[in-house]
Amino acid sequence: MSEFWLTVLALLVAASTLLLIAGGRKRAALATDRDTLNKTFYHQRLQELEQDEAQGVVAERAEMIRELQQTLLLDIPQEAPTHERALSRWVLLPGVVILVVVSLGVYFKTGGFAQVLAWQQVNNELPALRAQLMDPQAKPLTMEQLARLGLGIRTSLQQDPRNVSDWLMLGRIGMVLNNAATATQAFRRAMQLAPTDPEVKLSYADALTRSQDPQDNRQATAMLNEMVKSDGDNIRLLSLLAFNAFSQQRYAQATAVWQKMLQLLPADDKRVAAIRRSIEQAKTESGGQTSRLALTVTLAAGAEKQLPEGGMLYISVSDGVAKVPVAVKRVPLSHFPLSLTLDDSNAMMPERLLSAQHQVQVRVRISRDGSANPQAGDWFGASAVTPFDGHQQLAVEINQQQP
Repeated sequence: MSEFWLTVLALLVAASTLLLIAGGRKRAALATDRDTLNKTFYHQRLQELEQDEAQGVVAERAEMIRELQQTLLLDIPQEAPTHERALSRWVLLPGVVILVVVSLGVYFKTGGFAQVLAWQQVNNELPALRAQLMDPQAKPLTMEQLARLGLGIRTSLQQDPRNVSDWLMLGRIGMVLNNAATATQAFRRAMQLAPTDPEVKLSYADALTRSQDPQDNRQATAMLNEMVKSDGDNIRLLSLLAFNAFSQQRYAQATAVWQKMLQLLPADDKRVAAIRRSIEQAKTESGGQTSRLALTVTLAAGAEKQLPEGGMLYISVSDGVAKVPVAVKRVPLSHFPLSLTLDDSNAMMPERLLSAQHQVQVRVRISRDGSANPQAGDWFGASAVTPFDGHQQLAVEINQQQP
């Protein structure tokens, strides 16, 4: 930053000096004095006449001299020539001041001075932001702080472009901020610096898997299949491999990988429930899910007039006995009537699947603020307890208000 201001100062001093020198110099005459030119021409012409007379070319030399004198008299200026004086350099000082003020003003207005100050502040905050991110006991960084940290790391990498850890951190920040381009570029750079590092390879494959480019997805598949050959029990690697297969609609492979993860994880691991839901979702997407509950939701006239903007629709399915729902679905509030389907992928717990129920009851509620907890005034509707054989179709009308 100091080098920048020194450069600006040097340029302003140079411009001011040139202005003073150019303005203080005496102007060169635009034309040579006319009298001097006429005298020179007169004497030169006299010499030529003498030479011509000596050679016998001119016979009336006296007459020609009179004509030459008469011409010289006619060309004498009527006013005396004026001589310009050099301007005083003190007169030019206001111009120097205007030059400096206008130059700095234009820069502050259009040169991104505020952005430069913000960038400098981020560089000053970088050590503190790093420490807060690495401290598990510290308060998590906000999205704005993560963006500032990413900018600071970019600046740091300009000075140390071979810092693999910083490239990894920048890539992870890009993932959190949903900036796929930054994440992919950062992880690719880390791969170039450390091509055999498993953490770098896995992070790069993760970014490629989440890319919208099919070519990136295929590259991630090749990388993951290669890594799983040497580290087949790595839960993170298997999870990413299953997600990669699912995103490319290879549901059978995704299900097989998730089944292997269930064998490796303890039964009480918190990830087990999520994996089971993912397996059911894969079955649904592949057409292998045979148990479905088709639902049609309608709206009573009184409720239709009080629909909130930005509301959410909560659909819960129970067995008609226990209060804990078997399946839950949350969808944005839209048009009515609404038709949708629930299956085992919507199960609350993997040990209580929708397909295992023999009777169901459906409750539909409109949440005005998106809250999952019922509030006074919310409109809702419920079906009767109905036998369920895996291919049921129910209709529910929203016609009541929460007391």
